[in-house]
Amino acid sequence: MEKTWKKACEKKVCPPDQIESFVAGIRQAGKTIATLNGSFDLLHAGHLQILFEASQVGDCLIVALNTDRSIQAYKNPLRPIISLEYRIEMMAALEFVYAVTWFDETDPRSILSKIKPDVHVNGSEYGLNCIEADIVKAHGGRIHIVDLVPGLSTSQIVQKVAAIH
Repeated sequence: MEKTWKKACEKKVCPPDQIESFVAGIRQAGKTIATLNGSFDLLHAGHLQILFEASQVGDCLIVALNTDRSIQAYKNPLRPIISLEYRIEMMAALEFVYAVTWFDETDPRSILSKIKPDVHVNGSEYGLNCIEADIVKAHGGRIHIVDLVPGLSTSQIVQKVAAIH
């Protein structure tokens, strides 16, 4: 049977207004949930490493992406480089990502309060006392910190590309 790229990716996409019922199904199956959030603009090896590690601390990894408007509000009005539609597809294409959702706020606390992850994963730059910690812990979850890959960030990549031109 022939599948289109979009059809293959759609199976892993869960709109925010459906996330609570989606998560209920996962919990009913007795599985644990890990979450990771971010913009994941210009997907690179550093992103892949944190995504993979996040997938190892729970049965199902749900990635929550910042919308384009969210990124423009908290990072830069000229970002993202890759629109939400395509960032969702990239995440959904990864074997170790169970599902992808998104949020329009500048931080993920609202979507995390709906998901109620067992483990929320963050990069070491945010630490254990990250903005998400109180919401995650209030629902019995914990924070897991992953060391970043030195020299690999979207901002650094953008700077290198700009320097070339």
